[in-house]
Amino acid sequence: MSDDETTRDVEPTDGVEIDKSADTEDDSTEFDTSADDDKSTSDVRRRSIPVIPVVLALALVAAGLLAGWLYFTQYRPDTQTNNAVAESVVNAARDGTVALLSYKPDTLNQDFAAAKSHLTGDFLNYYDQFTKQVVTPAAQSKAVTTTAQVVGAAASELEPDKAVVLIFVNQVTTSKERPDPSMASSSVKVSLTKVHGQWLIAKFDPV
Repeated sequence: MSDDETTRDVEPTDGVEIDKSADTEDDSTEFDTSADDDKSTSDVRRRSIPVIPVVLALALVAAGLLAGWLYFTQYRPDTQTNNAVAESVVNAARDGTVALLSYKPDTLNQDFAAAKSHLTGDFLNYYDQFTKQVVTPAAQSKAVTTTAQVVGAAASELEPDKAVVLIFVNQVTTSKERPDPSMASSSVKVSLTKVHGQWLIAKFDPV
């Protein structure tokens, strides 16, 4: 064979063309991947944009709830428990205590009715039974007379509808058996509840 024929047989024309096409396919594949990355990034940005308004809306709602809570738990109770309210509570406790601890044998029904007008709840029921079963028989048979005087009073707890007042009281008692007056001093924790705008005694606990 001649040299020209040998040279034509080994020319790599077909192999070169295959290599170029492979390189082209690789380049196109890389281009498509970058395009997908850009699309994913833009989608993430679109989804992230509405988050800011939602957070602001939630913050506004939380602020409104906090303001409402402060109004009903702090500001509003403070406006309903000023010095005038404290004075009315102390006066109600004072008047109720005097009515409870003062009675005469000849005016028992009137005295007990006046006392019950200062009471409420379970304590009202207790006082009604106690005066009928215990106080009335003793007061009538022994001619017991008691007079109470409040010598000191101060509100220890004060809420819009509840209060506690500490009362210092002197009570003078006379009877058929002991005509000479005897005085006893005591202190009482008076718990009051506001009912239809009126402060009434719900508990009466000696301390």
